[in-house]
Amino acid sequence: MKNVNLLAVIDKEKCIGCKTCVKVCPVLAIKMEDRLAIVDGEMCRGCNACEQRCPVYAINMVKREQPVVVKVDVGSVDYAKIEDLCRKAKFHPEQLICYCTATRAEEIAAAIILGADSPEKLSLLTGARTGCKVECIQPLLRLLEAAGVEPQPPEGGWQWYGKTVTVWDISEEVKQKYASRGFYFDEDIKLLDRVVAAPLQGRSES
Repeated sequence: MKNVNLLAVIDKEKCIGCKTCVKVCPVLAIKMEDRLAIVDGEMCRGCNACEQRCPVYAINMVKREQPVVVKVDVGSVDYAKIEDLCRKAKFHPEQLICYCTATRAEEIAAAIILGADSPEKLSLLTGARTGCKVECIQPLLRLLEAAGVEPQPPEGGWQWYGKTVTVWDISEEVKQKYASRGFYFDEDIKLLDRVVAAPLQGRSES
């Protein structure tokens, strides 16, 4: 969930049509029209990536007249399905996966179950990945993959970082190679498996 208080506004007199803002927008809220960038105000999540990267300072973040709350209602989805998807992706449902917006795995899972099939759609619906935009692409991709979705990066975009290897992905060869150097991957896996399988805290189980 995210409270969106800001909106990107483009100065058409300064815009040079370089498309940098289009490429960095995590929710695809910016399009080109007559060789100038145009912001869809309803889609903008106020992340300021476009403002930070505009080479001619043609974008300003302004305060919205009315803040917008972006979230997916976890209660609108069968929670058993949410829990199953999260644990399949090796996340505890209540685990924070986007620290900037305090978005939990359960909300991302709910959005996927409701039909979101890309990081951009997940960001639009939940606000996740509209803060630093660096760390949370990983859990979004893992949850999508666990749901059987294989999204492709937007054409020309550069906001995706490759999926990193988790402790569950480490091969036996690598484990044995580094065992003598003080790395105990199997113990780490056991600990993390306990975290993933831990009982829910914020919900009354019936």
